Amino acid sequence: MKALAAAALSLSLLTSESEGAQPMNVVVTPAGSQPSAVGPAEYFTGQVRVDAPFKGTDGARIGGATVTFEPGARTAWHTHPLGQTLIVTAGAGYVQQEGQARQLIRPGDTVWIPPQVKHWHGARPDTGMSHIAIAEAQDGEVVEWLEQVSDAEYGHGE
Repeated sequence: MKALAAAALSLSLLTSESEGAQPMNVVVTPAGSQPSAVGPAEYFTGQVRVDAPFKGTDGARIGGATVTFEPGARTAWHTHPLGQTLIVTAGAGYVQQEGQARQLIRPGDTVWIPPQVKHWHGARPDTGMSHIAIAEAQDGEVVEWLEQVSDAEYGHGE
């Protein structure tokens, strides 16, 4: 009974604190309601498609999208001011931090790239790869794009 009374009190406190504030509503963006975008050649090598981009509102800094890489496609080298999370959803690909060996990534893998770490990611030469990319903005900036990943860096011919 004490737990029920405590829950009711907590709920009433939350209600009174939020009175006068603008109500926040959950927003659902239906699948397929946003057109796909082609990954620009300035930032990608090969065929890349960006779908369902999302961005936080009301002060939220989070944003992201589903990115699909055709075989051999990849990002340019880049960094993120607050880091990046990748969730691999299909296919197989690579991620590489500058100065380290590239790593194989597969569906179900989650990748954390720390802030300001120079890296790239993309598909294997023989199969496509899709991932959800999530990053936060700092002072309005989400990514700093750098030079393209060369074929030698990517590892063609292995």
